[in-house]
Amino acid sequence: MQPPQTRYAKSGDVHIAYQVVGDGPLDLVFVPGFISHLDLGWEEPGIAHTYRRLASFSRLILFDKRGTGLSDRSVGLPTLEERMDDVRAVMDAVGSERAALFGISEGGPMSLLFAATYPERTAALVLWDSWANILQAPDYPWGTSPERLEAMAAYLEPRWGTGAGWSAWMPSLSQNEQARQWWGKLQRSAATPADAIALVTTYATIDARPVLPTISVPTLILHRTGDKMVAVEHGRYLAANIPGATFIELPGSDHIPMRDQDPGLDEVEEFLTGVRPQPEPDRMLATVMFTDIVDSTTHAAQLGDRRWREVLERHDAVVRRELDRHRGREVKTTGDGFLATFDGPARAIRCAGSIRDALRSDGVEIRAGLHTGEIEVMGEDVGGIAVHIAARVAAMAGGGETLVSSTVKDLVVGSGIEFEDRGAHELRGVPGEWRLFAVTSA
Repeated sequence: MQPPQTRYAKSGDVHIAYQVVGDGPLDLVFVPGFISHLDLGWEEPGIAHTYRRLASFSRLILFDKRGTGLSDRSVGLPTLEERMDDVRAVMDAVGSERAALFGISEGGPMSLLFAATYPERTAALVLWDSWANILQAPDYPWGTSPERLEAMAAYLEPRWGTGAGWSAWMPSLSQNEQARQWWGKLQRSAATPADAIALVTTYATIDARPVLPTISVPTLILHRTGDKMVAVEHGRYLAANIPGATFIELPGSDHIPMRDQDPGLDEVEEFLTGVRPQPEPDRMLATVMFTDIVDSTTHAAQLGDRRWREVLERHDAVVRRELDRHRGREVKTTGDGFLATFDGPARAIRCAGSIRDALRSDGVEIRAGLHTGEIEVMGEDVGGIAVHIAARVAAMAGGGETLVSSTVKDLVVGSGIEFEDRGAHELRGVPGEWRLFAVTSA
């Protein structure tokens, strides 16, 4: 999905970039955390999925806070009051009299203050892995120590723009180099190193605890139990001190709603609309590719655990690099292989060939199977008969071979890709006979 058009609202002398997506009956303002960039958010599949889910039942209003992303940058260190003014300016620009606020992480304290100050303009409040005060205090022992906050700033400053800190923000994707590179790009695009460090140090000045008892709007608080950036005790404190707040603990340790976020988003939709969403998988045409390492069990036994782990790390890095080059989407790993989808069969074939050639020099032989058909997209996973067919085709491929269904072959006519007919086969669990072809030149 292409990013919606970016427009600008004037908040005093500062231009605030915003986007609007969806046409639901409820206005929902998404208040980002530490850093954001409207266009780059749509480049990350998990973030884009979160936006689409929220926009499916609301008119979703996205914006970059002053000093970050596409909004005016040279504005000094913003106060919570100035950021509240920015939200009001964006709401006025889009004609929103009253909206629910969805505050992520550091976007939470400003959302708390807005809800308490402007209850007539706040329909509801949702907080995700957020906090009212980040620092430790005698009555707030789960907060972060000033020394740790300073150490975080000292660590990030010389590494800003390289994807630093990714494993802390998103532990489940700590080994995903493509996601880490996106994070580095976001860092470079959203703020300068000096501005980023200044934002980190201002965390110590924020304390919204006194306003919690004054919040009168319906409030939902969601927090991952294993969040290492913002401990779950912060969420529990918010719930205990906001009158009538609903608190839901979610499993996992990721700080950003980029993976496995649907259970939490289901809760958000039910809270804001009163209706529990019924999952309906999206269906789309795609080329499905399965790869795996030939004789992986034998190799693992010969090499030993440590050397085999190094081989797998090299294998995973190569596959992800080639997926990125050929516009493939990693769905998941299968231990010694990958499941990926593509929007074009020719790119999928060439990607499989590039992976094979790159790994062959390391003495690693892979095989690949491809099929094009309609798939079901269920969050980050995929399913449907087309996925099963691709898996069966891959199982019949030989070492170093890319085997495809006749559907794939027919769709790349004129591309210059050449094939060798491997005859008709029965695929286990799939009705009928399927003609398969081996790629001989791509």
